[in-house]
Amino acid sequence: MAKSASSNRWLERQSQDKFVKQRLKDGFRSRSAYKLRDINARFKVLRKGATVLDLGAAPGGWAQVAMSAVGKKGGVLAIDLLDMDALQGAVLIKGDCKDEKIMAQISEELQGRKADVILSDMAPNMSGIMLQDEAASLALAETALSFALELLKERGTFILKLFEYPDTNFFYEGLIPLFGKVSRYKPEASRAKSREFYVVAQRFSI
Repeated sequence: MAKSASSNRWLERQSQDKFVKQRLKDGFRSRSAYKLRDINARFKVLRKGATVLDLGAAPGGWAQVAMSAVGKKGGVLAIDLLDMDALQGAVLIKGDCKDEKIMAQISEELQGRKADVILSDMAPNMSGIMLQDEAASLALAETALSFALELLKERGTFILKLFEYPDTNFFYEGLIPLFGKVSRYKPEASRAKSREFYVVAQRFSI
């Protein structure tokens, strides 16, 4: 069966993408690992000994970057609906982060502690229908924020993916009273044509 024009364009783009090539050399599970590495280089939020929650973690690229940054004295809890291959030093939890059983499992793993950093690279399956995609992406952002409100340590950091839509700014502005500093950032590995950008919300105030 002949490949579609869109499939051919995707393959061509992948073959020319320097991050796709580099991740194979570096052993990262996804090119998105470079987004978090870029964010951390800019904002220096992942520190040795930190406890990190990684929401929507599969296939594990962000968890790899986080584990490298926090070291053996730190820890990463990586949660996703999809299976992930084991990652040394990280705790992998399969399930929906909105499920009460999964929340209980996370709380058990934390053993009464709170996270220094909560990451969310979650994204919906895009339909191409703007209103539908906007609603889906904001619903995931709200889920991630609910985690931060419950499980983020005071003065902790919340990093999440958002997409440029008409109502996205209302969500962004809603973060400002909760954090000492809220920044928008588009890493180099985030494709220029993509609507995605990242919010780095620092110094959480309970």
